Amino acid sequence: MRTRIIGTGSYLPKRIMTNRDLERLVDTTENWILERTGIRERRIADESEAASDLAIPAARRALEMARLNEKDLDLIMVATATPDMFFPSTACLVQDRLGAHQAAAFDLSAACSGFLYALSVADQYIRNGVYKNVLIIGSEVMSRIIDWTDRNTCVLFGDGAGAAVLQRTKGEHGVLSTHLHSDGRLWNLIQVPGGGSRLPPSPSMLADRKPYIKMKGNETFKVAVRTLEEAVYETLKSAHVQPSELSLLIPHQANIRIIKAVAQRLGLPMEKVVLNVDRYGNTSAASIPIALDEAVRQARVKDGDLLLFEAFGAGLTWASALVRW
Repeated sequence: MRTRIIGTGSYLPKRIMTNRDLERLVDTTENWILERTGIRERRIADESEAASDLAIPAARRALEMARLNEKDLDLIMVATATPDMFFPSTACLVQDRLGAHQAAAFDLSAACSGFLYALSVADQYIRNGVYKNVLIIGSEVMSRIIDWTDRNTCVLFGDGAGAAVLQRTKGEHGVLSTHLHSDGRLWNLIQVPGGGSRLPPSPSMLADRKPYIKMKGNETFKVAVRTLEEAVYETLKSAHVQPSELSLLIPHQANIRIIKAVAQRLGLPMEKVVLNVDRYGNTSAASIPIALDEAVRQARVKDGDLLLFEAFGAGLTWASALVRW
């Protein structure tokens, strides 16, 4: 038994925020942002849109491609760092709005690695015969946890959602392997310190801007390149695959310099790398499924292609997966 991706979908908010727009908010320049991140613009959710609102159209598009309806689903997982609320889970809200009331539903929190963590969990359920059809979604409204006075972080993130429908199958196609890692000793490199049980909401917490992303950029960059390279080689070695055999690398869209560094170390030409960080920025758990959906709908993914996914996020967490399309 294998787990095959049979449908993908994505949704991006309509509002576009360019680097020029950010020049009017903080002390930065369009060229500075572009040179250091590769980002030209990002999408920002409307005030009325929460994570579940972005997730629903992405999920429906994935189900449409898979030629399934909501009644066929056995499990819904939403990977998110920006849920609608602490509880109930965003997955339960999605389940209700889709009308998939027979499906189990829960959220998964692994920051930017969340979608690959969800893929790995779904793969275990499917391989073990527990579920047949699983919907996994990465949905983020990062603009709600951005400090718009911090020029080091506000230029990086955007909002969006991506989804995939997974189904039990036989044969050589499907998820070949997944690899999950974390190192909690480095938790303070990327964090949102306020808003939880340690620093609950209060006037002083808000005044100190604690409910927003704090990141040590240079240290994070170094760790990201090293751990992603290790994860990628671990994945290839487990499947006895050479980098030259890969059809596409679909990385977490965090920073063009990180993506290029990993591709260069693999010896992969950039033509084999799926990129949209220039248009959407870092959409955390949503970035890989959005990139995958775009590649599928642009016919860049063909039957039998070998796809490598890799991601890195707060926790610290990192993950990789190899899929035969």
